[in-house]
Amino acid sequence: MSTLPQPFSESKPETQLRLAANNCPTNAACEGCSSRHLSLCNALDTDELHRFSEISTDIHKPAKQIICSEDEAADYIYNIRNGTVRLSKMLADGRRQITGFLFAGDFFGLSCKDKYSYTAEAITDVDICRFPRAKIIGSFKEFPALGERVFEMTRTELEATHDQMLLLGRKTAKEKLCSFLLTLQEKSRCLEGQDKNEIKIPMNRSDIADFLGLTVETISRQFTNLHKMNLIELDDAHKVVLTNPEAIAAIAEGN
Repeated sequence: MSTLPQPFSESKPETQLRLAANNCPTNAACEGCSSRHLSLCNALDTDELHRFSEISTDIHKPAKQIICSEDEAADYIYNIRNGTVRLSKMLADGRRQITGFLFAGDFFGLSCKDKYSYTAEAITDVDICRFPRAKIIGSFKEFPALGERVFEMTRTELEATHDQMLLLGRKTAKEKLCSFLLTLQEKSRCLEGQDKNEIKIPMNRSDIADFLGLTVETISRQFTNLHKMNLIELDDAHKVVLTNPEAIAAIAEGN
């Protein structure tokens, strides 16, 4: 795992952020949300969504901005409408472990304690719905389907955590990268509704290295190896085409 060459937080003054002064007006943000089918509010019908949006605040965060920080009071829960967010934890000596990447439709901030256990930072510009923690938990009584949806998404997150433990503990560098690429492909398929082999990679090589528990040099070398094996095409640093997804899947499984 790499260390950061500069302080992790690159936050700009809050005055530079576009934060809606009021809650989402008449459900406008919800009606135009392209990721609603993946979001926690997918369980609500139109009338319920209108009432639920009354506790939501629409937030825009530019890339590299902190959304919430480790050990801050966990007062809010967030749902991503657009963009990519990374979750990370820092050690006292400055080393960083990225614990996850979140995309449109994902939610975060539901801490078991009164403080956040990680830092969430925008990789790209992101649009987020922010909910007061107490109000969204209280709304489970009014909207039982919402509570079931949150439970379902939390269970999926727990399964992903188990997969990540296996990836970090047992897989080789090549297996790790192949697993990561397949995860991005699946997320792209869910968002765009298409079975595409072209993958957008919004995070940089350092982010990928800190997520997979490798060095940046190892990540770059494995990308090159997969390219030489004619398994991927590297159009640029933020786009990869899987030319042989079946072979990549086999490598990811250790075959």
